[in-house]
Amino acid sequence: MIEAIQQALSGRTETMLALLERLVNLNSFTDNPRGGDAVGEVIANELSTIPGLCVRRIASARYAAHWVAESEAAKASPAGHVALVGHLDTVFPPGTFEGFRLDGELARGPGVLDMKGGIVVAIEALRALATIGALPEIPVRFAIVSDEEVGSPEGRPLLQRELAGAACALVFEAGREGDRIITARRGGGKAVVRATGKAAHAGNAYQHGANAIWALARFIDWAQRLTDHTRGVTVNVGMVSGGHGRNTVPDAAEAGVDFRFVRRADGEAILAALAAAAHEAEVEVPGTAVRVDGELSRSPLVRTEASAALCREYAACARAAGLGDAEAPLIGGGSDASSTADIGIPSIDGLGPRGSGFHTKDELIEVKTLAPKAEALAAFLLGRRAR
Repeated sequence: MIEAIQQALSGRTETMLALLERLVNLNSFTDNPRGGDAVGEVIANELSTIPGLCVRRIASARYAAHWVAESEAAKASPAGHVALVGHLDTVFPPGTFEGFRLDGELARGPGVLDMKGGIVVAIEALRALATIGALPEIPVRFAIVSDEEVGSPEGRPLLQRELAGAACALVFEAGREGDRIITARRGGGKAVVRATGKAAHAGNAYQHGANAIWALARFIDWAQRLTDHTRGVTVNVGMVSGGHGRNTVPDAAEAGVDFRFVRRADGEAILAALAAAAHEAEVEVPGTAVRVDGELSRSPLVRTEASAALCREYAACARAAGLGDAEAPLIGGGSDASSTADIGIPSIDGLGPRGSGFHTKDELIEVKTLAPKAEALAAFLLGRRAR
């Protein structure tokens, strides 16, 4: 059957590239729902051409629609299915980074790696299984959300509802150097910090003012010091705004904070520490108030015995397809693998085509890895047929 999969994928790279080009040339920035819906329709049409797949559209209140495709076996008996997870949104607003292009053995463009390339890999693997007649017997469900790049506020509950009872989850985020398989990611949180004070003329009534920017600066100093690399904790104040002019004591200022952690308890501790830092800033700059509005936006993806075993199972298929099979070290960024792992589904990640530069204008994939990645997935799913 593996030889049959290889035969089904033979010569398909150009077809995969053509689909990828169509997807990349449609801007699907998270806050561009019209573009996201256009991408979703292309994906849904491709999935609908695969015999044995049922495709459903799930409307969104704010973003582009989400999509779920499932095999006959998964529809008949959802428990124990294999979950495939993807997202169709990208980080580039219209006009900032556009267009698909081939550069020798590389393909470049927004989302080519993160993660339209991964979606193409999953589609082609499912098509290959249908071609050899195996797909109807494989319980597989493919969920594609449209808001992953902003933390999956709709996607997380959708994934946890639609994929409940899955035996495992494979996530098609950007493939890493050497095809390393991701089993652990740091969790993430975010906060908006607002400082208020009292406006006054900086020359004539300085003493009557209360400087909100100064209070915010004191908070920032406290917050940045919460970073502890030995525990995998980082705090980054990445955005600051405030004030009306250099000769006015500012009465308002605002900052955006990102924080990452390995253990959920550390994330909760950071939230408490940010609140304490706000209080200290108020004390140090009389007449000001500093408020923190924060949350844990993603749980960490914790490596477990079950996910390590899943990694080994997939790695054997990757190795047979001529790919690397090593396990990746702890990853700093988050993904929807945390959403599936949160409900007890063993999850691995980074299974898209090999590449680099995600979230930058240098985003690219290595074209030669498209078909082998599809082969590895198809072989893995074939091995789950009789379970």
